[in-house]
Amino acid sequence: MTFPQFISAGEALTDMIRSSDGLWQEKVGGATWNVARVMSKLGIRSAFAGAVSQDCFGDALIAASRSADLDLRFMQQLPFSPLLAIVHQTTPPAYFFVGDNSADLHFDPARLPDGWLSDTVWLHFGGISLARPQLAKKLLEIARAAKQAGAKISFDPNFRVLMDAAYDPTLRTMAQLADVIKVSDEDLRGLFRTDDEASALATLRRWQPEAMVLYTRGAAGASLYHQDAHWQQTPPQLQIVDTVGAGDASMGGLIWSLLQYPTASGNTHLRHAVAAGSLACTQAGANPPEASALMQLAQQI
Repeated sequence: MTFPQFISAGEALTDMIRSSDGLWQEKVGGATWNVARVMSKLGIRSAFAGAVSQDCFGDALIAASRSADLDLRFMQQLPFSPLLAIVHQTTPPAYFFVGDNSADLHFDPARLPDGWLSDTVWLHFGGISLARPQLAKKLLEIARAAKQAGAKISFDPNFRVLMDAAYDPTLRTMAQLADVIKVSDEDLRGLFRTDDEASALATLRRWQPEAMVLYTRGAAGASLYHQDAHWQQTPPQLQIVDTVGAGDASMGGLIWSLLQYPTASGNTHLRHAVAAGSLACTQAGANPPEASALMQLAQQI
């Protein structure tokens, strides 16, 4: 039986977005689910491990996952309510989550396919799933088992308002388990509740000195740190439509590069991360880049 090479575990949700005219629009989403889609679009056998509801919202997420060619054996559809992100204002963003007893919390790792975990798989964690204690406990158990099995682990905390002081132990635990960590400038300010981004980054790196850390700063570019080495890259000049999904794409671009070019320099991996994030900004919404476009843009920058 063939298993995915990349598995992203966490939340798949529905964004309910209110526009300026008061009308609501629903969009499938979720940070970890988005990264799984990015990896699949780049040609890596991928899956999203998580649970969604047995209703129109869950059906839409299953359909979008099937369309993205994700391995559906890792998704569970359960008789609980959907997880919703209510984005009641877009400028500036204002949102809250609805999902007190939603399907994602009832995800059952014991129902995953037998034999799926090995030292050849890459697992990704992050998003609000780790800030929801009932689900976070299960995900941390998977992460610890993956570490013991020799699998690679990536972590993108993706700061959201749920991540208060109660999230701090989970943040540190996941950072210590991770081989690759991605954070943005906004993540550092929110997670560490400080405007001193340099100090926050230093703390994060001190927790796991061996981890490769991707630090993104939007239009200001990105940096990659690995042990004593440090690389920087500014984004290419492209026509920007929006920045939705850019962080998830850059995370996917970095992991893809590490899988495709395991002996390449950090500069190569950083260029692919920046290229992937930049390409995501050229289309509306969270649209994963094609591998051919990613390689072409990475070579240009």
